[in-house]
Amino acid sequence: MNSLVTLLLLCIGISVSIGFRIYHYRQIPDRDNKSSPLSLAIQEIVAVSGGVYLSLVMLTSFLKLDIPERVLLSTIAIDPLALTAICLAMIQPLFFKFIK
Repeated sequence: MNSLVTLLLLCIGISVSIGFRIYHYRQIPDRDNKSSPLSLAIQEIVAVSGGVYLSLVMLTSFLKLDIPERVLLSTIAIDPLALTAICLAMIQPLFFKFIK
């Protein structure tokens, strides 16, 4: 229950932070954005995988699933939910393109 409250508070904090940043960026006149396609793509995949990760965390918490803390990929230990979220975020555009 504490983790769910913590996750809810984290989500509220992130949304408030994003709101403040949007307000701050709207106040700056004629700012010069120089985003490259690579930086935009990285931002997009981090945003999508972050949303999927939070959804997976809430789902596993709700279902009280017992998931290993780390999964080894050769020599790298990684959170299995984060790995799943990144994989789903990478597959998502291909999946939607395949359906159309």
